[in-house]
Amino acid sequence: MKIDLHMHSTYSDGADTIEELFQKARDKGLTHISIVDHDTTDHIEQAFKVSKEYDIQFIPGIEISAYDFKRKRKVHILGYDFKQNHHIKALCDRLLQRRHEHSLWQLKQIISAGYDITEEQVMAYVKEGGVLYKQHIMNALTNSPYTSKQYQTLYKSLFKGNGVASGDIDYLDAFEAVKAIGADGGYAVVAHPGQLNSYDIAEELVPYGLKGVESIHPDHNEEQVNRIVKIARDYNLFLTGGSDDHGRYGAVLNSENYIVESIEHVPFIK
Repeated sequence: MKIDLHMHSTYSDGADTIEELFQKARDKGLTHISIVDHDTTDHIEQAFKVSKEYDIQFIPGIEISAYDFKRKRKVHILGYDFKQNHHIKALCDRLLQRRHEHSLWQLKQIISAGYDITEEQVMAYVKEGGVLYKQHIMNALTNSPYTSKQYQTLYKSLFKGNGVASGDIDYLDAFEAVKAIGADGGYAVVAHPGQLNSYDIAEELVPYGLKGVESIHPDHNEEQVNRIVKIARDYNLFLTGGSDDHGRYGAVLNSENYIVESIEHVPFIK
């Protein structure tokens, strides 16, 4: 088996369509993938259809943008193999509306500051998901790659600190996200704990239905992986991993390094 359980499409903030993600997966010889678009399940129906054409097993997935209110920091919760989406959708629809409205405000702030873009230009990059993301705004502002100094400097000057479009939305409570995934028959997993320092809350989420933690991720070093593996062993959680592929909207990386070739005790991988 060759597995990537963390990919994003044009239904959220990824640059690749569902079809393009499956083509990439086939080129890499993958047998299983999960597309975990942010705060939406709208991609799942199409992904199931395309998976049959490519003979690649698709696992329904989502990445919920949540918050650790105790420590005042973001935490991302992955959900896999849910049998329905009623609870997840009820929770995430509010978040998507907030994100879209906030991103529109950011766009208007940037235009008012004198940047030579229009709302029509930017919205042309918004595809199936219908929700505006900062990546779409940046795509209209610059052709520079995500990892370039020019891109990062512009991004930080606009969206961080005293930038004209800085600020964030109110995220969902991480405990509610885990419970919603479980209520829909899915498996809740803490995404990239090393990226957002989500180690402590991972332990606290176990009584609420957390089933796994993501260990293989581009942002994790060896020390972080070892810490995640220990948490998994201590709390009887399974381990997952993937490339966190966003296409050109993310870092260009050798995703072969983040493909899981053997995975144990993950109930939805068969």
